[in-house]
Amino acid sequence: MEIRYGQEVSDALDRGKPLVALESTVIAHGLPFPQNVEMAFDLESIVRKNGATPATIAVFDGEFCVGLSKTQIKKLAADKNIRKISKRDLPIAAALKLDCATTVATTMFIAQNAGIRVFSTGGIGGVHRGDRLDISADLNELANTPMITVCSGAKIVLDLPATREWLETNGVTILGYKSDEFPAFYSSKSGLYVDERVESIEQVVEISRARDDLGLKNAILLVVPIPHEFEIEIGILEDILSTTLEMASQQEIAGKHLTPFLLSKMSEISKGVTMDANIALLKNNAEIAAKAAVHLKKY
Repeated sequence: MEIRYGQEVSDALDRGKPLVALESTVIAHGLPFPQNVEMAFDLESIVRKNGATPATIAVFDGEFCVGLSKTQIKKLAADKNIRKISKRDLPIAAALKLDCATTVATTMFIAQNAGIRVFSTGGIGGVHRGDRLDISADLNELANTPMITVCSGAKIVLDLPATREWLETNGVTILGYKSDEFPAFYSSKSGLYVDERVESIEQVVEISRARDDLGLKNAILLVVPIPHEFEIEIGILEDILSTTLEMASQQEIAGKHLTPFLLSKMSEISKGVTMDANIALLKNNAEIAAKAAVHLKKY
């Protein structure tokens, strides 16, 4: 598998410095312009300030790119024709030389092949509401890729209990960062519990090392509640989501287009409150992921 490394990432790999993988779907499809490009640069800056090197991942001209230039990030943010791809689409993207944004599953796959051990995102995909056969490829990748993945749970638009159950059944270790609950993306409360509460980055790394010693291949899913000042009460979220789900049904929006549509409409209905919350949790997760990557490099 050939990978094109950005200069900063290449230098970090050569010098054995800690790296944090960042996905690109949130840039191309998760947030509107110009907030998306500002957020992308902010996440990279946060990772650097906390001692690690950011490795934003995408596909350009069919090449798997680990560490993007400012021009590439701006293209992801502004080009409405950028394709969102999951793992199944990688051979298509490579053969047809496409420009694509990578999902959680695709980013993890490329990051692991690049030798990156920590990944930061906002929320993972999961089991879709109303159709438990519609399961994101993110979950399978989490079950089979031994990384530390930092997130704020699964996106609120999903079936959270079914997603939590899938992760348990398939052996994904879920750690709650200073929390006993599996977060509901914009809310810290879901009523669903984690496998273990951890109070420090050191504990996360120790558990990750124990997984490696046991020869297990699952991800360590470190779930981090959204910063308190940006949290949205779960009842309010459900009301907003109910409205957006009805809009999606009326417009017959489904499949990979559904989640971006719902998140966009939730932001619109909430007058930007959910978008601000999304950006806040992304930044918080990037900081924690960078600290985990730094500590992991001590071993």
